Amino acid sequence: MTDLRTVWDDPTVEIILRSTETSPFGRKVRMALVALGLGGRVRLEPADTMAETDGLRLQNPLGKMPCLLIGKEAFFDSHVILEMLDALAGGGRLMPRDGLERFRVLTRARLADGITDAALLATYEDRFRTPDQTSERWLAHQKGKITRALAAFESDLPDPARAELVQITLAAALGYLNWRRPLEWRETHPELDRWLQDFARNHPCWTKTERTQE
Repeated sequence: MTDLRTVWDDPTVEIILRSTETSPFGRKVRMALVALGLGGRVRLEPADTMAETDGLRLQNPLGKMPCLLIGKEAFFDSHVILEMLDALAGGGRLMPRDGLERFRVLTRARLADGITDAALLATYEDRFRTPDQTSERWLAHQKGKITRALAAFESDLPDPARAELVQITLAAALGYLNWRRPLEWRETHPELDRWLQDFARNHPCWTKTERTQE
C-alpha cells in the first residue's frame, strides 16, 4: 500500500489540479489547499469540459472538474479531494475524524454543494437552451433548492473564523451565486451575506482564489 504522504512529498511526482479559476467546485479545492498550506505543491492546469480533445475526459470519464492528478493517477470529485487534503494535513483539520459530528459536518457540506449544483443547473439552462426552450418551471425548481438551503444555513451559521469543510464549501457556493446570479440572495439573506464578508476578511484562501479574469 502506497503511503499518501510519501507520494505527495516526492518531488519527482507531478501533482496537477485540472480546473479553472471560475469553477466553484475547483475553488473549494483551491481554498482548502491554501488553508492547509498545501498549495505550493500543486500546479493548476485549466480544463475545458466541453472540448472533446481535452484530456480531462480521459482523466475523469465524466469529464468534470476538479480532477487531481498525482503522477498518472486521477482523483475526483471535489469532496474526495478535500478528504485527501485533510488526511495529508494530519486529519481533523477540515472535518472531524469520526463520530456523529463528522456526519453532521458532511451533511451540511453536501447541503452547501447542493446550492452550487442547483445554481449550475440554472446557469446551464440558459447556456444550452434557446429562449423558446427554457423551462421556467425547471428554473423555479432549482431556485427553490437554493433559497431553502440558504435559509437553512442562515438559521445556523458556521463559525466564519474557521476555514473548514462546511465554511469552505458554503463560501464557494455563495461566491458562485454572486458571480452567475441565478437569483438575488443577499437582500433576503443579510446575515448570510455578512457571514461571507466575515469569512473573506478572516481567511486569505478567499482572496487568493478569486478569479482574475472572466
